[in-house]
Amino acid sequence: MTVVSPSVTASPGAASPTAVDAALARAAAGGRLDAADAETLLGATGERFERLLEIAGEVRDAGLAASGRPGVITYSRKVFVPLTTLCRDRCHYCVFVDTPAQLLKKHKPAYMSPEQVLAVVRQGQAMGCKEVLLTLGDRPEDRWPDARAWLDEHGFASTIEYVAHIARLVTAETGLLAHANPGVMSAEELRMLRPTAPSMGMMLETTSRRLFEEPGQVHFGSPDKDPELRLEVIDAAGRERVPFTTGILVGIGETVRDRAESLVAIREAHERHQVDGQGHVQEVIVQNFRAKPRTAMQGAPDAELLEYVAAVAVARLVMGARMRIQVPPNLSDATEFGLLVRAGADDWGGVSPLTADHVNPERPWPHLDDLARMTSELGFELRERLTAQPEFVLDAGTWIDPALRPAVGALADPETGLAAFADAQGVSSSGARAPFAQRPGGAIPAPSPRSSSHIRRLAEAAAADPLALDDAEWVALLQATGDDLDVLAATADDVRRYTVGEAVTLVVNRNLTSTGLRATATDDPTTFILDDVEAIAADAWDLGASELCVQGLLPASEDPSGYLDIARAVKAGAPGIHLHAYRPQDVRDLADRSGLSLDAALAAMREAGVDTVPGTGVKVLSERVRGLVAPTDLEIDRWVEGITAAHRAGFRSTSVIFYGHAETAAERIAHLRQLRAIQDASTGSGTGGGFSEFVPIPLPGPAGGVSLVPGRAPLDEHRAMVAVSRLLLSGSIPHIQIPWTRVGREASVVLLRSGGDDLGGTLLDGRVKPEAGIEHGLELPVTDASAMVARLFRPFRLRTTTYGQVGPR
Repeated sequence: MTVVSPSVTASPGAASPTAVDAALARAAAGGRLDAADAETLLGATGERFERLLEIAGEVRDAGLAASGRPGVITYSRKVFVPLTTLCRDRCHYCVFVDTPAQLLKKHKPAYMSPEQVLAVVRQGQAMGCKEVLLTLGDRPEDRWPDARAWLDEHGFASTIEYVAHIARLVTAETGLLAHANPGVMSAEELRMLRPTAPSMGMMLETTSRRLFEEPGQVHFGSPDKDPELRLEVIDAAGRERVPFTTGILVGIGETVRDRAESLVAIREAHERHQVDGQGHVQEVIVQNFRAKPRTAMQGAPDAELLEYVAAVAVARLVMGARMRIQVPPNLSDATEFGLLVRAGADDWGGVSPLTADHVNPERPWPHLDDLARMTSELGFELRERLTAQPEFVLDAGTWIDPALRPAVGALADPETGLAAFADAQGVSSSGARAPFAQRPGGAIPAPSPRSSSHIRRLAEAAAADPLALDDAEWVALLQATGDDLDVLAATADDVRRYTVGEAVTLVVNRNLTSTGLRATATDDPTTFILDDVEAIAADAWDLGASELCVQGLLPASEDPSGYLDIARAVKAGAPGIHLHAYRPQDVRDLADRSGLSLDAALAAMREAGVDTVPGTGVKVLSERVRGLVAPTDLEIDRWVEGITAAHRAGFRSTSVIFYGHAETAAERIAHLRQLRAIQDASTGSGTGGGFSEFVPIPLPGPAGGVSLVPGRAPLDEHRAMVAVSRLLLSGSIPHIQIPWTRVGREASVVLLRSGGDDLGGTLLDGRVKPEAGIEHGLELPVTDASAMVARLFRPFRLRTTTYGQVGPR
């Protein structure tokens, strides 16, 4: 099938400046805009575009003031649950869906089980989430016999009936609130779901029939994308008094007139079902199209920024002051947030501290601390809301089903309708105690002879609550073999899949060992001078690197200011490169030899250009092990002090373990627990510092290569370590990196099926002083990494050091 380009089609006869001015005047006077007005305003440029944003911002501000929360932008802290990725539609831009054959290749079930859902939801609950977003494909049983068979086997008449069961279960077991997003629903299905979910949603996307009916267009062949059918769902939600989320998708081939008519259609549906002046549409999402690999639209351009911003502003003016206008923060670059807020946006939507955006896996969520900071810099306060917007919570008698009112009330601030603040004891500002995350099936039975059933119960309990297991139980998992190890690895991989998502990431980087710095040039190829540093950084940047990693003690003969000089030289050579530099031991050396405190040394590093720090320089957090294996490493308490100080200073870092030598299984578990404790303290400080990833690194011989379980194959040693790391650190340190340089490429593919989600860096040698980097001679070209990941049938993406989206140069 030929795929038609999705570029926006301009309406014939662009609006004249006079027409734009007249529409702006109507908007400024509070007049009701029709589709012609909206179309005219969508074409505003130059000064008129600026005036459009100004009016939209003023309308938004008036609405927030009238709602009793002036200067507040809201978001919902959510857990994203992809209940099934089967779907009967064939949208040309979608990477969310799978076929049954793809599920088989990914070792992925047709539907998430209740146990898998609860395992993820309980972790989100521990991180303060209150919304559970249930997203899935439309009516997969109508297309796929596998879906019909699964539903029959489990006793459900339809996928939507299973959605209702899961939503009810989530609230009963955890107290969290479901937002149901199952696609097209009949009035009967809306009534079925209303007692289980305080809010529901379905994007209108567009009213364009051309995109639905014309072969090659984005919605052709997708029965659920019929605009009339989707508008009927929005109407039915109003009749059933369901707080409803909908919106438009910008840049999928619709005309400007289509955008205008889509917004007006949403407004009309909203107004048809008002109760005491309040319609049922609780928020309108204005979402920008982002092209995705392996889709029919992978070569299409993303929605043009100013067209998207204009759509946000016109949505505000069409919908009015009382409507919440939502823009997904992960689909825009942070530098664009200011424009979106100026355009009248007042809600960021759902943002998860735990799970990926499974619909847009290439676009990670911003850290909530960063989102709060950026919102504040724009002159607004970020406040958490529930899945239902505050107006609907405060009028629960009209909009919330009686079965859900106690659960909603337990999480809501009774004065504002926003999310209640929970103190350290779990008591919210509403006076209700937050529900306790119960372990499924009650307490874990006392250890018995290790059977697969016992290991399975331990693994499933760990997936639901990493803090529920004691050390002996974790040791049992770490020592699993045979079928038990397969169960452990599969459970860990499920946790990976349903939290950080399917994507495997890689950063394009180069290493530089700072130990090689010399004041004057030498013949030793592993040494370098400051002029070389500048050239190395520039060369790495030219080769496509986004990160330069620098670590290693300076020789005692070199001035400690060399640490800072290296940083400055890197930034001089490549101002845009991310500098990931200096272990706690290196920072301590800078501080001690320069007469600085740790905090002062870290501040000097920041000023010199260091962006993040490596959490290396430690094998296992045990003085006994350090004394046996690495007596020259920094003492454990000083390493902890150093990494904690770095986090307190706002630096993000990596974390590691070097295993397979003199340590016991219990010492490995203690190491992971201590990293988790450090992370809890760091993220609780509000500085933005903390661990971004954990790297379980096997120590090679002669000191390394020691098995925990006699006779267990080296690959199984690594599988157990990766799987336990994923389970124990889940909800704390999100990413598990596979050290391909130590285990090899083939083993790395296996370990990515055991809970891993990252391959670290490319480790470019570069053309300038290639031998001056640790692990010289080992490179992982992007094409090779992509081929490795393709064998797993998982998406591959390049990332930044902090797991963000790599932006344009």
